[in-house]
Amino acid sequence: MLNWQQTYESRITTPEQAMQAVKSGDRVFLTGNASVPLQLLEALVKRAPELRDVEICHPLTICPADYVAPEMDGHLRVNSMFISANVRQAVNQGRADFTPVMLSEFPLLFKNGHLPLDVALIHVSPPDEQGYCSMGAEAGLTISATEVAKTVIAQVNQKMPRTLGDTRMHIDKMDHIIQVDCIISEHAMGADADDAVVEQIAGHISGLIPDGATMQLGIGAIPDAVLKHLFEKKDLGVHSELISDGVIDLVEAGVVNGSRKSLHPGKIICGFLLGTRRLYEWVDNNPLVELHRTEYVNDPFVVAQNDRMVAINSAIEVDFTGQVCADSIGPKMHSAVGGQLDFIYGSSRSKGGVPIIALPSTSTLRDGRVVSKIVPMLKLGAGVVTSRNHVHYVVTEFGVAELYGKTVRQRTQALIDIAHPEFRAEITEQARELNYL
Repeated sequence: MLNWQQTYESRITTPEQAMQAVKSGDRVFLTGNASVPLQLLEALVKRAPELRDVEICHPLTICPADYVAPEMDGHLRVNSMFISANVRQAVNQGRADFTPVMLSEFPLLFKNGHLPLDVALIHVSPPDEQGYCSMGAEAGLTISATEVAKTVIAQVNQKMPRTLGDTRMHIDKMDHIIQVDCIISEHAMGADADDAVVEQIAGHISGLIPDGATMQLGIGAIPDAVLKHLFEKKDLGVHSELISDGVIDLVEAGVVNGSRKSLHPGKIICGFLLGTRRLYEWVDNNPLVELHRTEYVNDPFVVAQNDRMVAINSAIEVDFTGQVCADSIGPKMHSAVGGQLDFIYGSSRSKGGVPIIALPSTSTLRDGRVVSKIVPMLKLGAGVVTSRNHVHYVVTEFGVAELYGKTVRQRTQALIDIAHPEFRAEITEQARELNYL
C-alpha cells in the first residue's frame, strides 16, 4: 500500500464525525454551484443546535435551503457572495447576509485574509494513482479558499468528474474525508425560458459574433440559447466563468475548436460547470477542457488577452443612460454582480471585442402587470452592476442598441428603439420630461 493510501484510509470518517471539527464562532467555506457537498451540509445542519454563530460563506448554491431555515438563527448564518434562489428570501428578510464582490475577487477575500477561514467543505473526485483529487465541477471559486482554510473536510464522490487544469489537491491536505457515490446536482440552463423571446434575442446576438471569436457565456437562458445559433460560425473558442451543455454540440460540430484563440489556443477555459449529467460525463478527463482559478479566468486583464472576446450577460433593467442593473429589484437583493463586469470590461479591452448586455424588453410582475425593462431611471435602490461608462451593446428581442461613444440623447433614442412597441410612446414622453430628447 502506498503512503498516501494509508493516509487516505486513516482520514475516512462519517459526515457526523467530520462535523465535530466545526466549532462555535467558526467561519466555514462551502463550495457551491453544482458541487455543494450535500451529505456534509446535511450533517452540519443536524449539528447546528449544538453550535453558535457559525458563518457559512459561499457562492451560488444548488441545494435544499435547510441551512438557512428560520430555526438556524443563532446557530448557522449564511454570508452569500452570490444570492441564489434558495437563500434569496433569507437574505431579504435579514436572516442571512450578502457580501457584494466581483467574481474575479471572490477567492481573494479568503486568500488575502479579508475573511479568514476556519473550515472548508469541499466536494472532489476520487484520488488518482498519486493521491491527487480533482475539484471536479467547481474549481475556480474553491481551490484558493481551500488552500488557506485551517481545516479541510472533503466529500469524495465516485461520480464527480475528474476535470483538468488547476484543479488538483492532494489528500495530504484533507483533514477529514467522507466517501459517497451520488449524482452531481444538475441544472438545465434555460429550461423555464420564454422560448420565442429568448430565441429572437439569441438571433440578434449571433449576428454580432464574428468567426474566430472567443466567448464568455453568463448564467441564464439567453447565453445558452445563443449557442444554438452559432452552427454556421467558424473557429470559435470559449473563455468563460462557466460552461454548460450547449458547448458540447458546438465542439462535436467542429464550430468550437479554439484554433484562433490568442490565449490558451485549442482549450476551453472556465472556472466551473453548471449543467446536466451529459456535461459532467463529457468533461471527465477531457483534455480539451481546463478549469482554472476564478481570480485568473475572470481577471479583466486576462480576459482582454483574448482577441475578438465576446461577453454575453443578462440584466434586470437598463436605464436611458446605459446603466445596467443585474443584481437587485429595487432595494431587494436578487443575485450579484457575478462575472458580468469582469467580462464586460475585459471584452471591451480586447482587440475586436464585443461586450453584450441582453434582456427581454418586458417583465411580468407578480400582480400580472407587464412593465418595460428599458426605463428612464433604475428603480429606487437598484444596484448598478455595469456602469453607463462600460456598456457597449444592449440587445432585446427588438434589436441591438450600440451605446458606446454615444451621447445620452443618442443612447436614449437607441434604447427606445429596442423597447417593446407598447411602451415606446410612454417612455419617449418620459425621456422628453428628463430633457434627454
